[in-house]
Amino acid sequence: MKPRLEHFSIVLNKPRFPENIGSAARAARNMGISHLILVDPENPDKERMRHLATRMGADIIKSIKIYDELTEAVADFGHVVGTTARTGGVRSSVKSPRSIAPYLAGLSENNRIALVFGPEDRGLTNHEIRLCHTLVRIPTSSFSSLNLSHAVMIVCYELFTTGMPKGLPQIPKLADSKEMECMYDRLKKILIEIDYIKDDNPDYRMMKIRRSFARAHLTSRDAATILGICRQIEWRINNLSKT
Repeated sequence: MKPRLEHFSIVLNKPRFPENIGSAARAARNMGISHLILVDPENPDKERMRHLATRMGADIIKSIKIYDELTEAVADFGHVVGTTARTGGVRSSVKSPRSIAPYLAGLSENNRIALVFGPEDRGLTNHEIRLCHTLVRIPTSSFSSLNLSHAVMIVCYELFTTGMPKGLPQIPKLADSKEMECMYDRLKKILIEIDYIKDDNPDYRMMKIRRSFARAHLTSRDAATILGICRQIEWRINNLSKT
């Protein structure tokens, strides 16, 4: 089974140069992906984008969606893939585009997937990484820096040429990022309240929990159930404090 490429979107987070956006649009279009989202672009000059996108990518430039924040841009996606050149810390579980492509192919059958690329000069921050369910690093030799459009092309190529392995169970429609973030915010508040995590750096301490839930493939009903449990715990804590 081939991936549902129409369910993939390229998300360029804070891109600096319109020419790079145009080249990324062309690369994505070559590999069958036609949805492009920009987050707080430094220079959203569509004419300069179109020049590098050529006729092939012109339709993508015309239909670009622009958001102020990455949280808003990925809110409706069931799975968010972040790209990174760095490893370690919160980026400890990182896969190559080739190894993750079959999994994403299966996931795309019932879910929309965002492929997120950071700014040309610094990549995604740790705060932005926490919004991602999966991290991808493109293997390189001694020099790890890649042009933005080259990185987009490599990831899209691996998706275009892959297939879903036979016998892999079908993944249902997952809770979208907005639902998951609502659940995580409530869960973090409860875990701080009961001293399971400390409030000095709760987002960092929540990363392992986020990774565990990402592997569990939660549906909207699952996220709503966990959110309901959190509300009940919160209600119980508040009532105990009054007695």
